[in-house]
Amino acid sequence: MASEATAGAVESRGERGARQELVGVVTSSKMHKTIVVKVTRTVQHRKYLRVIRHSKKYYAHDEQNEARPGDTVRIVSSRPLSKLKRWRLAEIVARSTRIA
Repeated sequence: MASEATAGAVESRGERGARQELVGVVTSSKMHKTIVVKVTRTVQHRKYLRVIRHSKKYYAHDEQNEARPGDTVRIVSSRPLSKLKRWRLAEIVARSTRIA
């Protein structure tokens, strides 16, 4: 009976589980179908309680080459696509106002 309840819960979420999502700024789009996204998160220092910004860059797959540097994008986790790419572009949240 317990196994039936868990099986129903998995079906309601879909075949796959919830994907990780991150929002960041595109720093580079010079590679073919690949963008580099800088994700900044804020954490509080354990001892000094000061808020610190930590940044990390992710390589993401951009099938249509539509993202440009400066754009704010949402990326979702995926299977490994290459040595460095484990993310793919979900949507462009905001376009850059910079004229290239």
